Amino acid sequence: MTNVLVTGATGAIGQAVCRSFQLEASNIYVHYFRNEQKAKDLCMSMKCDAIPVYADLKKNDGVSTLMDQLPNIPDIVVYCAGTSEPQLIQDVSASQLEETIALHLTSVMKLTQAVLPQMIHHQKGVITLITSIWGLEGASMESVYAAAKSGVHGFLKSIAKEVGRSKVRMNAVAPGAINSEMLSIYSEQERAELADDIPAGRLGRPEEVADAVWFLSQERSSYINGQILSVNGAWHC
Repeated sequence: MTNVLVTGATGAIGQAVCRSFQLEASNIYVHYFRNEQKAKDLCMSMKCDAIPVYADLKKNDGVSTLMDQLPNIPDIVVYCAGTSEPQLIQDVSASQLEETIALHLTSVMKLTQAVLPQMIHHQKGVITLITSIWGLEGASMESVYAAAKSGVHGFLKSIAKEVGRSKVRMNAVAPGAINSEMLSIYSEQERAELADDIPAGRLGRPEEVADAVWFLSQERSSYINGQILSVNGAWHC
């Protein structure tokens, strides 16, 4: 029996991740924040048992609220929850700064604390974090977001060293420019210009990110731990 938790499951990448696991998972816990109906529709479309679970992961009790709804501790966790609002650092409010760090870094740490004990006890478990190319490269107008993602990269490398002997693995997939809601703030022309700047000649697809997540969760990837796989079409390498 394999229980999978996907946070931020109603986004384009989150939905693709859920679908990538539906043929092998016993249960998928579909986390949502705003899009309850989309979460329910996604659960109905799954070829395995799926349960929608609500939590605001920006709040101090967000992770505990999430965990209280799970019938079982997940064997596989995929952290997709996140959002980005490009701004100059001097325009970022105190609340925006705190919420960005809470969602992209603090909640990752809290969720890891919540699931690790059972994973260690059972000598199995995989945590995969959806981060960002900006956590590797940095980006103008994305300083707080990039800092949070960079922090997550340092965190996962440390956790992999802590729990690797317990056969628990933690990796990240760092997408580049993916055709998803994260790019919806840009015009069609701007997205076309962005795609033209990528050696692959196009934007990435959510399914390509999900494929990387799925691969990292498999036993055949058991020697991959503490790593960051960037899916970016050679945009940055």
